Amino acid sequence: GGCRQGSKEKHLAVDVICADGANVYAPFSGQLSGPIRFFHNGNAIDDGVQISGEGKWWFCVKLVCIHPSRYHGQIRRGQLLGRMLPMQKVFPGIISHIHVENCDRSDPTHLLRPDVPPFPQQDRRWAIICSGNPTNEIRGCDKYGCGYYNAPRYYGKARHKHTGVDVICADGATVYAPFSGELSGPVKFFHNGNAIDDGVQIRGQGFCVKLVCIHPIRYSGSISKGQVLGRMLPMQRVFPGIISHIHVENCDHSDPTSNLQRGKGQ
Repeated sequence: GGCRQGSKEKHLAVDVICADGANVYAPFSGQLSGPIRFFHNGNAIDDGVQISGEGKWWFCVKLVCIHPSRYHGQIRRGQLLGRMLPMQKVFPGIISHIHVENCDRSDPTHLLRPDVPPFPQQDRRWAIICSGNPTNEIRGCDKYGCGYYNAPRYYGKARHKHTGVDVICADGATVYAPFSGELSGPVKFFHNGNAIDDGVQIRGQGFCVKLVCIHPIRYSGSISKGQVLGRMLPMQRVFPGIISHIHVENCDHSDPTSNLQRGKGQ
């Protein structure tokens, strides 16, 4: 029943908060059908699926702004259904969410509040990223700048903000995956082929992050949390006297500091 800006129509569904790239699960057992095109414009979130099923009650629901693993067949309650699409790419700054709409346009709110959590709570703290830095300590300031999120960056006369966080890491140190996910790359941050112009992206468990100034052991495939990801590149060769570090940047340019600091003392 929520209002929609610029329209007299009411919201005939409920938006369930979900981070871009997060796993999505089936709310009940049933039959899949789709795809569901909500926007009809082919944008990055114009996908979804319908589930209908019978039990003590009959349910039929459309889950929109997700990419399902398949559009047909049976699925069980709690089974992996797909993943959340990149809503920030289409609506920057929105609270990313799954649009949940009953097929008869009735209110699904009371069904969305389970009596008990349906899944065991996972430890979402990131692992240690660099050997020798057990607390994921963030680079302070040196003659080249500061390593915290939103630190000023100067390129010629232009001033920018640092959209990542610099985790201290000695040249040549072993680098580990902060969480489990899928690799993609290479990521070229400097675009000049210098000695540290390499990196990789990891997406999974509701996170998406780019690790730059490292050489990964591979650029694709699955990786587990804490598994060796690669090694730190020779930053001193490019920036003599800098505090060597891995540039850690969330794919949506949000602040990863809280995820990194959760590693302190672990």
